[in-house]
Amino acid sequence: MNKSPLEILVSKFEKEGELIRINEFVNPELEITEFADRMMKLPKGGKALFFENTGTDFPLLINHFGSEKRMFSILGIKNWEEPSQKIDLLFNNIINPPQTFSEKLSALSELKNLKKWIPKKLKSKGKCQDVIMQNPDLSKLPILKCWKHDGGRFITLPLVISEDPETKIRNIGMYRMQVFDNKTTGMHWHLHKGGAVHFEKYKKLNKKMPVSVVLGGDPILTYCASAPLPQDIDEFILAGFLKNKNVKLVKSITNDIFIPEDADFVIEGYIDPNEELALEGPFGDHTGFYSLADYYPKFHVTCITHRKKPIYPATIVGIPPMEDFYLSKATERIFLKPIQIAIAPEVLDIRLPDYGVAHNLVLVKAKATYKGQAIKIMNALLGAGQMMFSKIIICFNENIDIQDDKQVFETLLKVNDLKNNTIFSKGPADVLDHSAYTYAFGGKILIDATNPQNEKLENREIKLIKNSEFDKTKKLTGINIIIDKPEAIKDNHTALWLILNNIDPIYDVKIEDDFILINASSKNLKENNFQRKWPNPVCADKKTIEKVDKIWCKYTNMDFVESPSLKYIDLVSGDAAVYE
Repeated sequence: MNKSPLEILVSKFEKEGELIRINEFVNPELEITEFADRMMKLPKGGKALFFENTGTDFPLLINHFGSEKRMFSILGIKNWEEPSQKIDLLFNNIINPPQTFSEKLSALSELKNLKKWIPKKLKSKGKCQDVIMQNPDLSKLPILKCWKHDGGRFITLPLVISEDPETKIRNIGMYRMQVFDNKTTGMHWHLHKGGAVHFEKYKKLNKKMPVSVVLGGDPILTYCASAPLPQDIDEFILAGFLKNKNVKLVKSITNDIFIPEDADFVIEGYIDPNEELALEGPFGDHTGFYSLADYYPKFHVTCITHRKKPIYPATIVGIPPMEDFYLSKATERIFLKPIQIAIAPEVLDIRLPDYGVAHNLVLVKAKATYKGQAIKIMNALLGAGQMMFSKIIICFNENIDIQDDKQVFETLLKVNDLKNNTIFSKGPADVLDHSAYTYAFGGKILIDATNPQNEKLENREIKLIKNSEFDKTKKLTGINIIIDKPEAIKDNHTALWLILNNIDPIYDVKIEDDFILINASSKNLKENNFQRKWPNPVCADKKTIEKVDKIWCKYTNMDFVESPSLKYIDLVSGDAAVYE
């Protein structure tokens, strides 16, 4: 029997000691999340987890993207340099035509590969359509409820496929899908995303929008759905480029959307633009905080198909590090070369540290040879697709290893005249940025750290100040950071994650010659004129923690691992997803 890509992956990871198979029943509601959270926060991402008994007919795979080693395996590479070298070779053949006979042969070989990158449409049905549910029912799938205050269960790793109604150009996005009932979900696409662009076009045309949602299949497709490709660039072409093999597609059963033929599940349906939006959320999100409830389109299921032996893929998001960090790391490494070629050739390296949750902090290493060049580079990056969401960008010179936190922070403490080497601006903010005073629009900081002093400057002592004890009349010196509960912060990683999440730089950061003031406390209308709700950090509930404590060792055959939530629980205010 022809095994599915996920079946092959499970067998491979199990043989390599990269996967734990759990035979006993684990509840998809809260309990699988607690297992996964403990595993994801282990050194180097822990192991993938394969839950054979989910209370449904289908097993569940999680954390398969959750380590550098497993990402290499999924992408079919040995190191992060391989995709960059391939991109470099391709662009060199286009920009600098080959001269010698051997160079021309090499170029011809590379250009022949272009055919392999284009998706191929098949006339037959696919393996993803082996079984057709006569009465489609989402409750048949092991859909997770991740955290206590989540609005419900939601599909966490969907490949949402839609087409531009005018150009027929395809978009594949990864948008959260809250289950409202057995045949209806939300479609949580942000206003900047390709799916939302297609939705607005269907709305103007007064037509229902066909959508097909793919789960599983080749995991490289799942990565590509998460990648920040420019608008109208087909994610299946990126998959073909990375695999050097085209993605085979078949037509959906109830609409004209083409889908990968080897997927595990396909959920077909439509969105009616004339229908009232539905309240979706709140949900624990990749920022480590609950995202606020909001209104999104409703997706109506018309058909569910699957392979004969499908595997349900899932992930969870929350306080970093989580599985999504390694997806982000792949993007950081793969897209560095295009940034160097098309946007800022001076850039030598880029890093998105896990505590910056992708958009809160970007570290850049560059060869800066003239005054203002670092500022030019950082502004250019703000214009590069989803880099527009970046809250803080810091540019270092070529002598600094930005992959080393110690070097990064030692250098920042040596930047002279920080006030004049810092640019404040405004721009688009990630929809999930709860600290932005205006929804999806907030402040940004660009810091030129390319000319540090030899020694740490005198006024760089860092002080954490409790919000309730901050004295506005007292003269400030050094770096002053206002936080609700400094006593609840257990380490520097937690402090950085919390501070970066809780500031809108325009309102919450003040840099003077003799002091820096950062207000990373929770905001409210009375004191800060902050008119949005303030969310809580994402933590597991006590009952779930205690349940998994009892079964962890038996089910995983591992030494006991304490719940990560215990480290953050004191940061939570009250028993709700959000508080006023």
